[in-house]
Amino acid sequence: MTTIKKIGIIGAGQMGSGIAQVCAQAGYAVTLSDISEAALEKSLAGISRNFDRQIQKGKLSETDKTAALGRIVTGTDLSIFGDCDLVVEAATENEALKRDLLKKLVPHLKPEALIATNTSSISITRLAAATDRPAKFMGMHFMNPVPVMQLVELIRGIATDEPTFEAIKELTLAIGKTAAVAEDFPAFIVNRILLPMINEAVYTLYEGVGGVDAIDTALKLGANHPMGPLELADFIGLDTCLAVMQVLYEGLADSKYRPCPLLVKYVEAGWIGKKYGRGFYDYSQTPPVPTR
Repeated sequence: MTTIKKIGIIGAGQMGSGIAQVCAQAGYAVTLSDISEAALEKSLAGISRNFDRQIQKGKLSETDKTAALGRIVTGTDLSIFGDCDLVVEAATENEALKRDLLKKLVPHLKPEALIATNTSSISITRLAAATDRPAKFMGMHFMNPVPVMQLVELIRGIATDEPTFEAIKELTLAIGKTAAVAEDFPAFIVNRILLPMINEAVYTLYEGVGGVDAIDTALKLGANHPMGPLELADFIGLDTCLAVMQVLYEGLADSKYRPCPLLVKYVEAGWIGKKYGRGFYDYSQTPPVPTR
């Protein structure tokens, strides 16, 4: 079984940054890559702020923070992953983009290196086929926000071998997460259940059954959810929600997974959630106000 000591992460967005943080905090050497230095600087600044919050809560010391940040190196070229034992792809949820990225990655890796993808919905088997090592490839789906959420879904592709699965399961536990093993079906477990619920909430809004505030209040108080489904959709990103629903609709060929036309319209308008200032809520105001 491969011993994982150095972890590479492709993508310094919200997910990639979170994965880098928890791995570095757990003592692993981390190599973080993105297409721009600006994105990497933003990522490191965000990780530093997260550590500061932990220090304020008494969960981390300044010494621990300095040591963890010192374990993260960054760069914009895929060649920096040459000595990594595992590389986690955490790029945008777009299959064509991920496959292209994986094809470009493999020439830079040592033969025994493992690859994981943080996809939340796309076939692990198809992504593995874009590499030269399907047996050493699997899904490692972290939840957002990574430092807070306990779960990691582990998904084998059809070719994933047992040593790869065991090595990545061991890593999952070592970074303080809980593993849930899922089969390689569209959207796996969490998003197979969660995203249709969100899509149905959007249909409920679209059909005028209730407004944004009423729908979110109903689920928070009536089902004891910590966030309403439309608030959660904004947090995830409506573009990501739509991408997952399209994977479900196309992969399972069942009309119950048809993306709501209102969700499509919001994405086309660029109203894709909290990170972009507007979705089902307007985040230019404090507190955010419903847009419908």
